[in-house]
Amino acid sequence: MKMKRFNILVIVLVMFAFAADAQSKTGTDKQTVTAKTVYLTTADFLKKVMNYEKNPNEWIYLGDKPAVIDFYTDWCGPCKMIAPIMEELAAKYAGEIYIYKVNTDKEKELAALFQIRSIPQVLFIPLKDTPQMSVGAMRKEQYIEAIENILLKK
Repeated sequence: MKMKRFNILVIVLVMFAFAADAQSKTGTDKQTVTAKTVYLTTADFLKKVMNYEKNPNEWIYLGDKPAVIDFYTDWCGPCKMIAPIMEELAAKYAGEIYIYKVNTDKEKELAALFQIRSIPQVLFIPLKDTPQMSVGAMRKEQYIEAIENILLKK
């Protein structure tokens, strides 16, 4: 009798685990649904941010929301420090701005285009104004201030 109850308990726990896993994969678990940073390749950049091949001498932003681009590498200590900040900001400003990441080791053409010589560098792209670049890691509050003042004009 005790073994039968134990088996039933195990079956119920396994079913609960499968149900919880299925719920998180369908996106109905609101705690796991958050905006994330988006990694850009050069091809993505040409479609989502700026087509410098078509308009080499003019900045024409292609996005429908302001954007932040974090130029980084995997081996960079300060880049690793700001990565979680960028993820937090992507969640905080979901639907208002895009937060992109460009790995300068992999996307050398973009690194050359923006003359990235030290990292991290973060580009703030307003919808209808000149983009502004910051060099070096900043505190979270400084990124929030830049987003609100440069991109959202709050």
